[in-house]
Amino acid sequence: MVNDTSKISSAQPISKKEYNKRKFSLARLGCYIVLAILCFLCLFFFYMLLINSTHNNFQIQQGFLPLPGASFMTNFNNLLLNANIPVLSGICNSLIVSACSAVLAIYFSAMCAYGIFAYDFKFKKVAFTLILLIMTMPTQISAVGFVTEMQKIGLMNSLIPLFLPSIAAPVVVFFMKQYLDSNMQMEIVEAARIDGSGEFHTFNSIVIPILKPALAVQAIFTFVTAWNNYFVPALLINSAKKKTLPILIAQLRSADFLRFDMGQVYMLITIAIVPVIIIYLILSKYIVRGVALGGVKG
Repeated sequence: MVNDTSKISSAQPISKKEYNKRKFSLARLGCYIVLAILCFLCLFFFYMLLINSTHNNFQIQQGFLPLPGASFMTNFNNLLLNANIPVLSGICNSLIVSACSAVLAIYFSAMCAYGIFAYDFKFKKVAFTLILLIMTMPTQISAVGFVTEMQKIGLMNSLIPLFLPSIAAPVVVFFMKQYLDSNMQMEIVEAARIDGSGEFHTFNSIVIPILKPALAVQAIFTFVTAWNNYFVPALLINSAKKKTLPILIAQLRSADFLRFDMGQVYMLITIAIVPVIIIYLILSKYIVRGVALGGVKG
């Protein structure tokens, strides 16, 4: 008998290209798994919020139920009929404050950033450094002085102090300045000046369109910040008709045991996040572009 040694097989080593391809595939699979877990963690709380808004107080206290209930309209009607929680006026107040804050912040911050970008003046670096320093100061530091000034000028129980300070938004100014450094050429401004364009016309007709992605991103951030703001409105607003949604949510949660209804709480929180989701969906296409370009200096 003759042994056929040609039939003896041995393991074939893979090429370096094939090894790198498999390694890349495993790394991509790992990224997908991590992203899927993060998406689940982010969306699960929204799902939990929506599901709980469909259950009554007794069912919620029994624990989380993954399937929708039949109490959505009941919770909604009970919330609207709650005399102590003026939901409709709270929604209107929050919309007014958030929309005005977003408009004032992005327009005047863009104007300030353009002034620092386009003009050379003696204390230019000092002014920009001062803006950066103000960014590090929390709101709570100036809260007492701010409330005292509002009392002196008679603006307590008014919505004006809730959105008017947004004209001076150092974080938005810094973001706009970085975006202009990355995407704006000074030659464009100089060409407009040579053609006889005024400074405000140049800003509104040339600079604002270039800043559109950055304006959209900061509009979302400012709107959400003002919408969720509880600290300052709680200090200034006492009238029920002027309260914003965060105050109403806290007021509903702090009700006594006999009047406490978790179904109404979850329903009010659900109503509160709807405008934020709508604004995000409208302006979301600018987020990635605005953040990427605004954070890189060319």
